[in-house]
Formats: sequence, C-alpha cells, structure tokens
Amino acid sequence: MKSKVQKTIVGRINDQVLDFTAGRDIELDVNLINADCIGSAAHARMLSKVPVKPRILSEQDVKKVIVELVRIMKCAGKGTFKITAQDQDVHLAVERTLTSKLGHLGKKIHTARSRNDQVAVDLRLYGKEQMLGTMNEAVALADCLLKFAAENNSLPMVGRTHLQPAMPSSVGLWASAYAEALLDDLKVLKAAYDFNNRCPLGSAAGYGVPLKIDRKFTSYLLGFEAPVHNVLYASNARGKCEEVILSAMSQVMLTLSRLAEDLILYSMPEFGYFSLPKEFCTGSSIMPQKSNPDVLELVRAKTSRVVGCAFAAAMIVKGLPGGYNRDLQEIKELYIEGMFITRTCLQIVMFLVGGIKAGKIALEKGFTPDVFATDRVMELVAGGMPFREAYDHVKANLGELAQMNPLKAVSARTHLGAPGNTGLGVLKSILQAEKKFVMGEQGKYYKSVSRLLGINYPQMV
Repeated sequence: MKSKVQKTIVGRINDQVLDFTAGRDIELDVNLINADCIGSAAHARMLSKVPVKPRILSEQDVKKVIVELVRIMKCAGKGTFKITAQDQDVHLAVERTLTSKLGHLGKKIHTARSRNDQVAVDLRLYGKEQMLGTMNEAVALADCLLKFAAENNSLPMVGRTHLQPAMPSSVGLWASAYAEALLDDLKVLKAAYDFNNRCPLGSAAGYGVPLKIDRKFTSYLLGFEAPVHNVLYASNARGKCEEVILSAMSQVMLTLSRLAEDLILYSMPEFGYFSLPKEFCTGSSIMPQKSNPDVLELVRAKTSRVVGCAFAAAMIVKGLPGGYNRDLQEIKELYIEGMFITRTCLQIVMFLVGGIKAGKIALEKGFTPDVFATDRVMELVAGGMPFREAYDHVKANLGELAQMNPLKAVSARTHLGAPGNTGLGVLKSILQAEKKFVMGEQGKYYKSVSRLLGINYPQMV
C-alpha cells in the first residue's frame, strides 16, 4: 500500500510516520488547551518587553493575541476547538488558529520558544490545577472521615493484626487513622506541588535563545514561584516532574486502597461492622440477594494502575541522555490518566464514606474474652508483676480469661492517640491548615491567570 505525505507546520511527513509519532497526542492534548493558551498569553506579553527595535509585539498586538487565545479557550470549553492530524498537537493547533485569525501576529508567537518548553509549561500548569483539585478532594475526604470518627469516637471495635482479633479499639480510632494517613499524603502532594511550581518557559529547546527574554517576568505572569534556573535542566526535568507528581498520587491511592479493603471486609455479613450505602453497591444478574462493593473493588484495582503509571514514567526517563527526547511523549498519557484516576477515586470514596453506618451490635459481638488478653497482662504489671512473667501467665491460662466491658477497655487507653484519647481536635487543626493552604494557592493562581487574560478565570472559560 502506497503511503502519502502530509504537509504540516514543521514539514512534510509520511502519513504513517505522522500517525505513529503523534500517537494519542491529538486526543490527550484536549486536556492541555487551556494551559497552552495561558502559557502563550504570558509568552506574548513577555515578547512585547524584549528590547529590540522594532518590537516583536506591541501592546496592541498582545491584546489581540490574548483576545484570540481566550476565544480558543471558550471554544475548547464548548468542544468546538479541533486539533487536526496535520497539527500533530495542541501547540501547533493554537499557532495555526492564531495565524489564520491574526495573520503575521500568529506567526510571531513562537519566537524564542520551542515545543519542548511549551509542552513543559503546559504540563506544569495542568499539573498545578489538577494537584490543587486533588488536595481539595483529599481534604474533603479526610474531613468526612473525621466527622465519622467523631460520631462513633468511643464505639468499641476489635483491633486486628494479621487480620486476627488483637486488642480493644474503637471506630473513632479506625476512621481517624485513615484521616491522618490522608493528611500525611497531603504533605507528599505539597512537596510535589512545590517541585512542579517553577516555570520552564524560555529554555526553548533546552539551550536558551540569543534574545534578552525575561524568564522571571513570564514566571510571574503565570503564577509560578520562580523559573527553573538552568535552561537545560528545564528540559531535563520533563518526565521527572511528572513522575514525582504520579508518585505523590500513588501515595493517595495506596491509602484509598487500604481503606477500601477494610470496608470490603468489615461490611461482609460475617463481620457486619459497617453497612455500605445501597446506592454504591451493585447486584447480580443471577443472584437476587447480592449487594456487591464494586466501587471499592475498583478503587483497589485502580490503585495498581496509578502506581503503574508512576513506575512506567520512571522507567521511560531512567535511560535518557540529556536534552529533549521523543520518548517523553509517552509519559503524557500516564500523567493525565494517573491524576484523573486519583481524583475520581477520591471523589467517589468521599461520597461513599458519607453514607456508611456503624453496626453497633456486630461490633460488640466481636469482643470475645481473648481480645482482652493484653489488658489482663497490663493489669498484672500494674500490680507489680514483671511484664514477661505476666505475659507467660496469661498465655498459659487463656481459657480463664474473663469477658470485660469493651467500652471500659477502650476508655482505659488514655495516652496520646489511643482509642480512649483519639485527639480528633489535633487532626482537625491540621486539616484546617491544609484547607487554608489549598484555598490560598488556588486563589493566587486564579488571580494571576485572570490578570493575564483580562477575564474572571476559570469561570469565564
């Protein structure tokens, strides 16, 4: 079969080669349209400040470019902005559209810029918005878990190790443990957010340009903390930055997976510790009685996908020489997918947790005398017996253990973070600080973009 040659902005390319090298970019880059337009607006404004005569772009030129970029963003919101096979990606689609609408102004927009630093800034801007959304959703789920913990703070629940009955615990301790895990995950997300919060624009193909561009000004316009200092590292950080973010997403998913597993187990009829909201469970095509925790099972499975995305990104980067390499294109799909999965899982688990109920009777039935074995050991220790002697005595006489009051056993554990002193207020204070951070960062970013585009972002797009 004879192949054809397609004319593109960057040359004439065999159509099979074009299909192969573009991959899923046309489909995936729909996610990056806003970021590409925002980055282009900042770049255009910076170009107007470059000290050459005549100016590359005048202030009036910049206004025209930004008006058109905002129009593209609005079209993208309606699904009417198209990236064609000839475009190959969002960058050339935006440039083509600017050129068709503004003529020579569109042809100037790529001055001092490469698709390398263009995609790098797109991914960082997209990542910034997605990470702020992820942190918002992690905060919301942690808040939901703390509310459930407060409602059932002293409700006794058998604590387990190796999945076997171990010691007296409480529903409050169980729920707040996962809330605290998410608060730790937020620390990892914030570290990844800080890593991502630097601007690569101005590095061009990784070696700068012989024009006096102002990279700090571009960074400021986009709401970044600072530029990536070294222009080659700005290129080399591509892939690494995405992997760092995916690794942070993996930590969130690992927490969700363990929470999902607990809820699957403890909602089984054999346990009955929790009941899941009916609207989150599915039935069987043949067994009328079934109520399956499909949502939780999928969260458990999707965790492996996100961890796999992070691992695959690391493996793609590990053997690359310095400078841009086309291998990096393969990370884009992993990056977008990993963040999308994490956010959807956080959202649905939050709604599910908001509807679970604790089964008080089943929880109390779980307390057999052997659960209080360690309590008996500590009772003997408090009476003066050395711990190891007390341990051996109780172990040799397990059949003589008496049933204790579970609530009393829980209440006796009063040290920091124990079932009788969960200290939910401490976790709530941390949660409020995290919520304040996310809201502050969102506000700063939206303000920067709104000022740059002259619209109320993101509402106006």
